Amino acid sequence: MKLTALLVCVFGVTTGEFVVAGILPAVAGDLGVSIPAAGLLVTAYALGMIVGGPLLTAITAGRPRKPLVLGLLAVAVTGNLLSTVAPGYGVLFAARIVTALVTSTFFANAIVIATTSAPPDKKASTVAKLALGMNLAMILGAPLGTWIGDVFGWRATFAAITACCAAGLILVARFIPNDQPGVRTRALAEFAVFRNRDLLLAITITAVANIGVLMVFTYLAPLLTGPASFPAGAIAPMLLVYGVGATIGNLVGGRLADRALLPSQLGALALLVLALAALRLSPVTILTGVLVFALGAVGFSVIPGMQARVLTAAAGAPTLAIAVNASSYQVAAAFAGWLGGRVVAGPGLPTIYLVAAATTVLGLALTGLALARQTAYGELRQ
Repeated sequence: MKLTALLVCVFGVTTGEFVVAGILPAVAGDLGVSIPAAGLLVTAYALGMIVGGPLLTAITAGRPRKPLVLGLLAVAVTGNLLSTVAPGYGVLFAARIVTALVTSTFFANAIVIATTSAPPDKKASTVAKLALGMNLAMILGAPLGTWIGDVFGWRATFAAITACCAAGLILVARFIPNDQPGVRTRALAEFAVFRNRDLLLAITITAVANIGVLMVFTYLAPLLTGPASFPAGAIAPMLLVYGVGATIGNLVGGRLADRALLPSQLGALALLVLALAALRLSPVTILTGVLVFALGAVGFSVIPGMQARVLTAAAGAPTLAIAVNASSYQVAAAFAGWLGGRVVAGPGLPTIYLVAAATTVLGLALTGLALARQTAYGELRQ
């Protein structure tokens, strides 16, 4: 039940992050702002995670994990409740930032709690099970939240997210045990871990290797309706196909990483390069659908191993490292959106696939470097 309680929380918090894109027009219309202004709600949330996650995690280092997680969830509940009743754009903007500030710290502590009692050879699959909450938020939470917003109004969407986070808080209070001796760390210990070159390389891999798949996902709708000639009505089903692939890839990737972390990551990134290149060349609509499924599956199969790699490299003080790793993923997402825009404005939309493949090759090379270091030096140095 410990993992289930955390999974419910991850589902609620992540749905709150993803769903805003689906209700942007309704928010803009109701609050009397432009679509670009409403879009800044997404940017603000990402920046809140990038900046707030590492800072808040460092500040709270050494605090008992269960009370800390309960406090973070209480802030998330409050932030989403404030979003529900926000009288204007300014209050909603502030509520989104407040919620974002605790998100990375919550994820970091949730991963540490979930993996503390897991055997060393099961850490990646444990992370994958927890990350299932993110996958479900993508394929179930965001579409359901958008539907609720369409039928009952966008405030009802935030009300439902508030209820889900509150239910997660109750489950955590009931089923997460109190900290055991030796779990707490000090802020200085958390910062000192960044002297570990293997950890810095692992975080860099997270940022670089995910740029390509995030770039394609950001521009997936115009890529499908443009070069692939899909009708507009096929976008939602194709996003579902991507989400199902991501869910399966996440679980399978976790098991593979348990057996051979870096070799499996190396193989998955190589397959990702091939999938991206194949999407650029695919002349058949059905084949494109298969490749979109493969893109989700292979793209998400590397996530559990990346988190487990950071946990292993920062075993003495993992929480801040995980928060920084989460921030690096958000940096990758922000850079992917910017780079994709430059590609669209320059060489054109179809070129995104090739640029995405090239950035993934760079991530593949960095993973090869990490594997070479592990082979040369043996186990990760603490």
